[in-house]
Amino acid sequence: MLPYPNIDPVLIGFGPLQIRWYGLMYLLGFLFSYLVVRYQLARQKSPLLSKDQLLDLYFYLVLGLILGARLGYVLFYNLKEYWQHPLELVAVWHGGMSFHGGLLGVLLAVWWYCRKNRISLLALGDLIIVTAPIGLGLGRLANFINGELFGRVTSVPWGMIFPQGGPWPRHPSQLYEAFLEGGVLFFLLWIHKSRKAFSGILVSYFLIWYGLFRILVEFFREPDVQIGYLWGFLTMGQLLSVLMILAGFSLVVCRRGEKTTQGERQRQKSP
Repeated sequence: MLPYPNIDPVLIGFGPLQIRWYGLMYLLGFLFSYLVVRYQLARQKSPLLSKDQLLDLYFYLVLGLILGARLGYVLFYNLKEYWQHPLELVAVWHGGMSFHGGLLGVLLAVWWYCRKNRISLLALGDLIIVTAPIGLGLGRLANFINGELFGRVTSVPWGMIFPQGGPWPRHPSQLYEAFLEGGVLFFLLWIHKSRKAFSGILVSYFLIWYGLFRILVEFFREPDVQIGYLWGFLTMGQLLSVLMILAGFSLVVCRRGEKTTQGERQRQKSP
């Protein structure tokens, strides 16, 4: 068994003012994402966005992620509790953020921004989605520091006793997710970035690979207490991840079908 490091969730405190690791990880995730997107734009012959447009975009991304993640947690994981205590909805410092809700919020923000500025949704999606694992990995590290979202009881040598997890060693599932959803997923998307078959393929890869990784880790992660298992064997995270995978494969099929149709039309027009 490994000792849990028991890091103080508050990085710096000045009386009632506190800077928490969780908030810092969110900030770093957006910062690194912004820098990586700028790097990609600088290497494009005809940049998809200007620097000013990119700053505007990230304002909406931050808004979409935070609102989506909070509302997603409320709707997917704890609707009864927030229905009874509606003022807790704004108490984000108490925790309760959903990745799947945050993803929906970001997708809506990007869709609205692309429609407003007449930019290709899938092209912009490919540009941004490559950076998503950075924030995911940092966020899971923050979960580990907070001692939340820990794993199931285990006898493996690297099990840890989390302060909120009782006296039993548990899987450090936050670190599993940081490695798979952060490091491995970023590597997979980055190596495919320069050999895209069509716009939107990186978005589909992200949906499929994240869904697979999340389903796998959920077998080691303790289900949410207020929900438990759905139908006796499935977690909410696995159910939402299955929908992600289906969406990813559907996008691949649709885009390949469009590309095939366009190719046939071009051959018919050629003499």
